[in-house]
Amino acid sequence: MSAASRLPVLVVGGGPVGLTVANLLAARGVPLVLVERNASTSDEAKAISLDDESLRTLQTAGLADKVMEIVVPGTGTRYYDRKGRPLFHARGPQPYRLGFPFKNQFAQPELEKLLLDELKSRSEADIRFSTELLTVTDNPDGTGATAAIRTPGGTHTEDLRVSWVLACDGGRSTVRELRGIGMTGTSHQHVWLVADTTGDLHDERYGMHHGTPERPTVIVPGRGGRCRYEFLLHPGEGEKGARPDFETVRRLVAPYRLLTEDQVERCTAYTFNAVVADRWRDGYALLLGDAAHMMPPFAGQGLNSGIRDAANLAWKIDDVWHGRAAESLLDTYEAERRPHATAMVRYSERLGDVVMTTDRRRALVRDIAARALLRVPKGRRYLTEMRFRPSARHEAGLVVGDHSLTGTQLPQPRVLVPPSLHPLWFDEVLGQSYALLGVDVPDAAWRRFDGTHWPDDTLGIRRIDVALGDRIPPTTGVREAVADADGRLEAALATARNRFVLVKPDRYIAAVLGPQDIPAVAAALCKKTR
Repeated sequence: MSAASRLPVLVVGGGPVGLTVANLLAARGVPLVLVERNASTSDEAKAISLDDESLRTLQTAGLADKVMEIVVPGTGTRYYDRKGRPLFHARGPQPYRLGFPFKNQFAQPELEKLLLDELKSRSEADIRFSTELLTVTDNPDGTGATAAIRTPGGTHTEDLRVSWVLACDGGRSTVRELRGIGMTGTSHQHVWLVADTTGDLHDERYGMHHGTPERPTVIVPGRGGRCRYEFLLHPGEGEKGARPDFETVRRLVAPYRLLTEDQVERCTAYTFNAVVADRWRDGYALLLGDAAHMMPPFAGQGLNSGIRDAANLAWKIDDVWHGRAAESLLDTYEAERRPHATAMVRYSERLGDVVMTTDRRRALVRDIAARALLRVPKGRRYLTEMRFRPSARHEAGLVVGDHSLTGTQLPQPRVLVPPSLHPLWFDEVLGQSYALLGVDVPDAAWRRFDGTHWPDDTLGIRRIDVALGDRIPPTTGVREAVADADGRLEAALATARNRFVLVKPDRYIAAVLGPQDIPAVAAALCKKTR
């Protein structure tokens, strides 16, 4: 372990991304200091949607069950045409493919409080609200960085020596500015009004996108009578950053409900950006969430993309901090995350251009095209299963080989685990480490690993026999074993039968290999982690 590795990690920003990565690090035994300039967590419901991948990430920190108590298990998004008629309902592919509902509504203040309360129970976390970051510089001796912090209005400045700085401090990131990192993309000028209301009678478990060119509108019901309304404003109806007057809010919401002023929890007018940071790592500083990328809200993927960043980076920081991997492993973070984040930014822009268009002819073409697609099975699946959304796949970074599963995310089906054969979620078996799955491979194939320089000891690779088909897993043997509980494991791994599947701690597949590939993959893995 290097000198830098004995220092805590600094997490800058106490929003949902910062609190998530802090919980992930603490759950792995990595000490950290979290600083947030505000006095408490946010009381504004900014982000409102968690997807299944985000919930799976929180599952690794033992938080999924608690988070499920504050969300609405959603059923996707219903799109309406230019005349307000239902067009199609996008539910996503297999709502429980990753073990959770595909899309879930929530209130950000509740989520942040839950994450903070959990972090406070962790001895690894030193939490400092009402604290701002002044400077951050890499130490000249190569032992991490030094950050100068102070409480607002205070005269005392404290220097913190840290191993890594994780910038989770939003679109106006102090860390990004201090490191001179620019952002590339587009700033949109359309002004939208967002109003979070209470006492609402909407009980739908899905968001609603009304594609009326005269007034594109988004409605997202939540728990306990909460509901979010978003309206595209016409010229003269509001300005960016200004709180709209209640009469404007009441008038816009009137077609959907009666509203009193005390039922408006939050209301603001905003524009949005579609930008990506020019680089995500600068020395010992790394960018996550809005500090690394900002996108239009129409796909509901801003926060979820930030949580993907946290899931990708936390286990790598853990491996480097504990000396199991070289610092170069952190270079795979941007290589793996930037392409998908960039694609999601562009997708969010395109979705807004199509669904929320104010051009009547474009809206007409959109509706005709959608109805035509719905008439054929392939087109219906394309729309209702949201196959138009970019899929997350690691094309570079810690991936080896070109099998169709390499770089994709392993689903989370239920599996049978001996001796009880009680079905469990697959992640409960995988744990927090790498996992090497032997998919219907014989013992002779496993023995090929014995004569190979495979980094089991340093990386802690967990070996698991996987039995496909309606079979009982072996109850004796030197390895753990699982069997398919309901056919979903076979659906996920059928193309890897008689092969090994190396799964990274974030559940993405690093390699699919046969016995003859073991030496080459082992050498490549060592090169990328040491």
